[in-house]
This record gives sequence, C-alpha cells and structure tokens, in this order.
Amino acid sequence: MKTDIRVGEVMTRGVVTLDAAESVLEAAKVMKKNNFGSVVITRKGRAVGIITERDIVLKLVLIGKNARNTKTGDAMSRPLKTISASSTLADAAERLRNLKIKRLPVVDEKDRLVGMITDDDLVRIYPGLIDVLLEEADIQKFGKNEEFTGACEKCGVYSEELARESGKLLCSECIEEEEV
Repeated sequence: MKTDIRVGEVMTRGVVTLDAAESVLEAAKVMKKNNFGSVVITRKGRAVGIITERDIVLKLVLIGKNARNTKTGDAMSRPLKTISASSTLADAAERLRNLKIKRLPVVDEKDRLVGMITDDDLVRIYPGLIDVLLEEADIQKFGKNEEFTGACEKCGVYSEELARESGKLLCSECIEEEEV
C-alpha cells in the first residue's frame, strides 16, 4: 500500500554528533550554527544520548550550571531512543507521541546512525499523505479502471470517457498532455 511510507524516505539525512566529553556550550554553538534543536552525543563513536535545547534549559539554565564546564554526557537525555529507517511513518508518529518527544534518531539495519525524523518532518509531508489517502479511497471506491462521465477537471470539456489520472478526472486529450 502506498501509505506505507518508510522513515528513511522522509528523514533528514546525516546527523550532527558531538563526543560526550565536549561542553554543553559547544553543543549550543553547534545547534545554532546548524539551526538544529539537538545534537546526538557519542562515546567512542557510538551514539549514546541526545542533548536538546530543552535539556540545556532544564538541566543547566534553571539550576544555574555553567554550560562551559558541564559535559554533554552529563546533560544529555539517555538512553538514546531511535527508530529504524525501514519503519513506517505511522510507527514514527506513534513512537514520537508515546515517548512525548519531537525527534528520533534513525538507524539502519546495522544500528548505525543515518538520519533524524522529527515532528516537523511529519507535518511537512502530511498534505501529500492526505492526497494519497484520498486517491486510494477513490480507487477502492470506484476501481482503478472505471470510466467516468462529466467535465474534465483540467480543460472543463464534457466527456463520457473521463479517467482518473494524478488524482483528477481527465479527458483523453488532457491525459495525453500529462504524459508528454
């Protein structure tokens, strides 16, 4: 089914990482430079946690800790919650909701970090997903090879042989134009 879109198709590729020994101040600089709200934290090259803007506010700013002297490994959220690139968007949305978080690092079949999926990614593709769902509902309702009678949705000319093409009912002339 077309609505089984995979996380790997939508995620932001590549992930900004910092070692757990780096300062929180460095993490904040990296976030600002890249316009990201988080940085994945590593130890010996392995992803072990994530530090977010929220972590910085709640774990440092509110209690008066110094970002220059605090290591990212001490302020990060852990354990690192991830999702597989082969998981569906529905799985990602459910995991984000259940964990009450806004971003999930994406891993491949060998558990290597390959991207990030965020609630913003889901919102960005939502309109297109709705179009796909509506088109699938029409296909199931009317059948893929059904012919329709009415006005072409592109040129407005009446036809007794309209066909569904790209989610619209089109006459044969407009379908030929779409293919060119």
